Amino acid sequence: MTNVKGYIRGFDARSGERKWIFHTIPGGDEYGNDTWLNDSWRYTGNAGVWGQISADPELGIVYLPTEMPTNDYYGGHRHGDNLFANSLVAVDIDTGERLWHFQFIHHDVWDWDIPCAPILADITVDGREIKAIAQPTKQSWLYVFDRVTGEPVWPIEEQPVDPSDVPGELLAPTQPFPTRPPAYDRQGVSIDDLVDFTPEIKRRAEEVLARYRIGPIFTPPSVSTPDGTLGTLMLPSTGGGINWPGGSFDPETGIAYLYSTTVVSALGLFNDPEQSDMNFIRGTPRGVNPALAALNVDGIPLIKPPWGRITAIDLNKGEILWQVAHGETPDYIRNHPLLDGVDIPRTGRVGRVGTVVTKTLIIAGEPEMATTETGERGAMLRAYDKSSGAEVGAVYMPAPVTGAPMTYMDDGQQYIVVAISSGGFAGELIAFRLPG
Repeated sequence: MTNVKGYIRGFDARSGERKWIFHTIPGGDEYGNDTWLNDSWRYTGNAGVWGQISADPELGIVYLPTEMPTNDYYGGHRHGDNLFANSLVAVDIDTGERLWHFQFIHHDVWDWDIPCAPILADITVDGREIKAIAQPTKQSWLYVFDRVTGEPVWPIEEQPVDPSDVPGELLAPTQPFPTRPPAYDRQGVSIDDLVDFTPEIKRRAEEVLARYRIGPIFTPPSVSTPDGTLGTLMLPSTGGGINWPGGSFDPETGIAYLYSTTVVSALGLFNDPEQSDMNFIRGTPRGVNPALAALNVDGIPLIKPPWGRITAIDLNKGEILWQVAHGETPDYIRNHPLLDGVDIPRTGRVGRVGTVVTKTLIIAGEPEMATTETGERGAMLRAYDKSSGAEVGAVYMPAPVTGAPMTYMDDGQQYIVVAISSGGFAGELIAFRLPG
C-alpha cells in the first residue's frame, strides 16, 4: 500500500546544492494536507512529475504537471481530493514556494495524470493580452490559465459526476469541466462510438460492449466478476488522449497543435491478497476467459476511427480550427477478410507522436509500421498546411517515430530531425533537408 512520494526538488545548477523541496503530498500542517483523510498522506506515494517541467525565467516561475497518487485505479486507501496530485502547480523558481495551483482531477482513479509539458503561450483574448499557460491532458481537454495568477482564461465549471459502487471507494462528487476550448478527442463511451464498418461488425461490437459498463467521462471503475460485467470502459484510455510528447505552439498565430489517440481501455477491479495488500487492483479475476475481455472484433478495434488525429486549436478564441486523421490505415485493417470490398478512409494510428511547427507547416511522423504509398514497409513523415490541415507532402522513413521532430537552421538551410525505432529496428536519428 505504501510507495515513494514524488517530491520535487530545486538545485543550484553550479554547486549542485539543494535549494528547496516541494511536497506534492503535503504533510503535517502544510497547505493541502486536509485533502488526505485519515492520515492517508503518511503512507501514500507517487504524485510526482514524470512529464516535462516548464518554466518562465522572466516571471521566475516553474510549472509542475503532477501525476496521480498510489493506487492508480482504487482510492479507498486515500480518501479526499488528494492535493497536489493531478495538478498544475506554479512555484517560485528560487524558493519552491507554491504560488498557485489547479487540480484537474479530484481523487483520480482513472490514471489520467498529467503526462506532458505545459505550453507557455502569449495570447490575446477579446483584446486583452494574456501571459497564458496551456496544459494538454490525457482526458483530451486543453486547460488554459493566466500563468501569472493561475486564473482560468475561460470558465472551468465543477460539475456533478457519478459515485462509485466499489466497496471502500469514495469519489469526489464533482470534477472540473472546461468551457473552452472543446475537447480535442472523444470522451466517454456509448453505443454510437462502436466500430461500424459493416452491420455484422457493429453487431459483434455490441456483444463486446454488453460485457462492460459504459457512460460519460468520469464514469468510475467497477468490480470485475466472472458472472457479471468485466469492468468499465473508458475513453480516453489510461494512455490518453495526449501523452508524453505533448503539443506544440505557434507564437505567430496563437495556435496549438496536439496529436491524440482514440483507443478504449477497461477498468475492472478485483481483490487478490496474494498479489497486493490493497483492497482492489486492476484486472480480471481468475475464471474469466481472456478472450471475453478482448476489446476488439477479430482484431478490429472496438471503437470507430479515427484512432489518431492532429487538432489545431486557436488559443486566442478557444476554438478548434481543424482536425485531421494522422497515420496510414493499418495493413491488418486494409487486408482484413471481414472488410473485403469495404472502402475505409484513412483511420489514423494509435501511438505517441509529437509535432513541430514551421513557418507554414505542421510536421509529424507516423507511430507504427505499415505498407507505405511507395509499397515499402515503414512509416511516413507527413507535413500539413498549418492553417488548413491539408496534407502537402510526405517522405518515407524505415521505421516509426519516437516522440517529436526537431528543426534547426544551418547556413541558411532548414533541417528536420526525427528519432525512429521499432521491433527489430535499432533506434536512430534520421535527418531531412527542406527544399530551398
